[in-house]
Amino acid sequence: MSSLLALTLAATLAAAPPPTLTLEDALVRARKENLDLKAAQARLEQADTASRKAWSGYLPSLTVSGAIIRNSDAAIIPAGTIAPVDVVIQPLIQRQIQVEARQAIIAPQLWATIQGAYQSEKVAAYNVEQARREILFGVAQAYYGAAAQAQAVVVQERLVDLNAARAKDTKVRFDAGTVTRVALLRAEQDLSRAEQDLIRARNALASAKLVLATLLALDNPEFDITNPPEPQVPVKTDSDVLVQRSLENRADVAATREAVELARTNKRGVWFSYLPTLGVTGTYRAANAAGFTGQSDLWLITFGASWTIWDGGLREANLTEASARIVEAQANARKAELTTREEVKRSQLDLESALANRLKAEQTVDLARESNRLTDVSFKAGVATYLEVADANTALTNAEIGLVSERLQASVAALRLLRAVGAFEARPLDSDLKDPNVAPPTIQPVPGVTGTQQQPAQEQAPQQQPAPQQ
Repeated sequence: MSSLLALTLAATLAAAPPPTLTLEDALVRARKENLDLKAAQARLEQADTASRKAWSGYLPSLTVSGAIIRNSDAAIIPAGTIAPVDVVIQPLIQRQIQVEARQAIIAPQLWATIQGAYQSEKVAAYNVEQARREILFGVAQAYYGAAAQAQAVVVQERLVDLNAARAKDTKVRFDAGTVTRVALLRAEQDLSRAEQDLIRARNALASAKLVLATLLALDNPEFDITNPPEPQVPVKTDSDVLVQRSLENRADVAATREAVELARTNKRGVWFSYLPTLGVTGTYRAANAAGFTGQSDLWLITFGASWTIWDGGLREANLTEASARIVEAQANARKAELTTREEVKRSQLDLESALANRLKAEQTVDLARESNRLTDVSFKAGVATYLEVADANTALTNAEIGLVSERLQASVAALRLLRAVGAFEARPLDSDLKDPNVAPPTIQPVPGVTGTQQQPAQEQAPQQQPAPQQ
């Protein structure tokens, strides 16, 4: 019964393989489901209310109030020479309602406040866009890491198969008396070590998938990883060209520049506070007491002006503070430009080093494969020993794993350069950054790469080598 259940389960698993998650699928889902992105979008919506709040001080306001008052005594002037009827000055139960409308006519300080509100919204939009790019870069980096780990698992599985076949063959030879017990122990040790390395590789892959699933808000990390395309970047492009591109397209740089303008606007707002303000107020009142006019309701329009001549030095202190904030914003903007320049040039150097290391790793694999082939031929001819064959196989496996690692480093270095230039998941800064549905191409063209060049496919995992016949 248990065998039947196991067969049924195996058939079910074979019929329903885990879904395959591509890099593009991961980025699409991250744009929609990543929780950090949702939180950033919510912060942007909060910041988007700044202009409406600022305009509220300049737009008309309407207030309605009412009250019922129980006075201790009523005041009534009886009919006589003053009035032909009784005049109620204060009723015992007093009811009144008031409607008041206010409108600012000239409010210089609000001019700067409204302009600054729009600028603060732009700063918030740039900051959220930069956070969005960083989050999606983290998703891509995690995907490349998981793909490299999946390739490492393939290499380790092949090594286990090779060592299992070798251990089995060595056991047959030992039973026949053609090899020593030392050779048998070495084969068993190699198999045990390969099995342990395979377990570690599979656990590392599972851990990488867990990280990716968390970034994508997936409850189930059971999915397959494909080999993602290798980013195409202009390695030999002049650094100044890439720096200029990054200064034009990076959201964090744009945010610091806009912050400088915001600081200047805030200082103008302090200067405007020295000017007078003018407003108009319209009021309508109704009550159950006619008063001396004999009317139970009245209305009035008031034009009022206010001019603060001296406020104890508060405006002067605000001017000093605003000037210091401008200097601070300018320093931050300059620092952002220098940091961008450093990141672009360092990313170029890192990419050149990564590509050189990958080339050396490819050459090392070629040499290890040739050495493994010659050792296998020598072993069949009775010239090489079993230990030489085992060492050649181990060297080949280590070289292939090293190549997987160098390919990952090269891809990540290319992604870092694209991010530094502002070409990875970068929406145009003049577009509506508040719309979360606007999604650009994953990688935008960068200087040095023409529109006809295509991204080369990521190199495949090392090809499986046949087990040497022993």
